[in-house]
Amino acid sequence: MLKIFTISIKLLLFLIIIPAMTSNAQVVFDFEAGIVFTGYNDVRIPGNQGTFFSLNQDLNANPQIFYRIRANYTINSRHTFSLLFAPLEIKSEGSVPKDILFEGENFPSNTEISAFYKFNSYRLTYRYDIIKKPKLDFGLGFTAKIRDAKIALESSGLKSEKTNVGFVPIINFRLLWRPEENLGILIDGDALAAKQGRAEDVLIAATYRISDRVGLKAGYRILEGGADNDEVYNFALFHYAAFGVFLYL
Repeated sequence: MLKIFTISIKLLLFLIIIPAMTSNAQVVFDFEAGIVFTGYNDVRIPGNQGTFFSLNQDLNANPQIFYRIRANYTINSRHTFSLLFAPLEIKSEGSVPKDILFEGENFPSNTEISAFYKFNSYRLTYRYDIIKKPKLDFGLGFTAKIRDAKIALESSGLKSEKTNVGFVPIINFRLLWRPEENLGILIDGDALAAKQGRAEDVLIAATYRISDRVGLKAGYRILEGGADNDEVYNFALFHYAAFGVFLYL
């Protein structure tokens, strides 16, 4: 699946390199960074036999610096293709007053545990702008998401981890309201719920266009979701203080 995403990157970069061949095309690079806080992160692995515990309540999850990179290619002002790389890594530490059975390893109670949580996201999106007006844009689309996930525990010579790479289809949406020419309110995200689990990644931000080439954004992002099956139980919520720069080519 990662090979498919790599091929997609090469295709989009090819389109970006030759925008001059399409007079009505625009390329936008979106760089986002800030601080991410853990709301909850509940784990039971295996999902039908492991011990239920929290990487944020039973252990202490510290805020982390994050970044995201997105490349957008828009044709005829309404058709947008984009690629997103959104890494997320959280470290937790502490001791738990109970034994934890995690992925075949038993971690004794009241011992120091270090935990590592990774949820990297690679996404290829197509979106069509249904509404395209001077003060309002609204579009819907489809995102093909590849998750590269890992949860690992380590304590006093014991170590166990669960990794997962999988494909998730998600609905994409974007709404931009411009009450003033250079000032906007942006709601942008991917979300979907199904029997196997759910995923929501939504940004609410203020935007400001400095010039024809540069724009800024600042706001709040929420990332939530998880899965519940025999193999894995994990539901997590993260809060982002997000700041970003748009580069228009």
